[in-house]
Amino acid sequence: MKFRELSIPGAFEVTPQQHGDPRGLFMEWYRFDRLEEVVGHPLRLAQGNLSVSAKDVVRGIHFADVPPGQAKYVSCVRGAVLDVIVDLRVGSPAFGRWEFVRLDDVERKSVYIAEGLGHGFCALTDDATLSYVCSETYNPTGEHAVHPLDPDLGIEWPTGTPQLSARDAAAPSLAEAISSGLLPDYEKCVAYTESLRTR
Repeated sequence: MKFRELSIPGAFEVTPQQHGDPRGLFMEWYRFDRLEEVVGHPLRLAQGNLSVSAKDVVRGIHFADVPPGQAKYVSCVRGAVLDVIVDLRVGSPAFGRWEFVRLDDVERKSVYIAEGLGHGFCALTDDATLSYVCSETYNPTGEHAVHPLDPDLGIEWPTGTPQLSARDAAAPSLAEAISSGLLPDYEKCVAYTESLRTR
């Protein structure tokens, strides 16, 4: 299992070692101890989700209030998606930056996304299926979104016909989210992460 930190602090690409033969394959897709070594604290597994999307569906950009936020460990178990992580932490040196990682059922990579970061994806195939575990349970009053097609974000989605949910289509722009105070504060996110190291 190899970890690569992305250009956004707190986001990592995880590449597993697959062991295959004519019968099939085996791999470790998650190791709590290896992840803890890399990010500096354990990932609390509070909820597991499964998301199935048709080709060209775009979901996101979703994030949660910090504290406690919601760290995610995301894998694609069927098909392929282009997973995007966005730094929405006001005051972060990488604020507004985004980065893609292709997740699919061939290389079987995962991504780790720290609290305070935005997350979304575009389905590259029909029945693209994401499995992800979260550090906190879903809190409808603490979950938010920024419009994934906002030109200020400038995300280069790999589709000319993105399909959005009603919620995502009605999400505020980045500028609106900033002016309303909706976005996480970078210093609070850093302080919260540090508190996890001492638990």
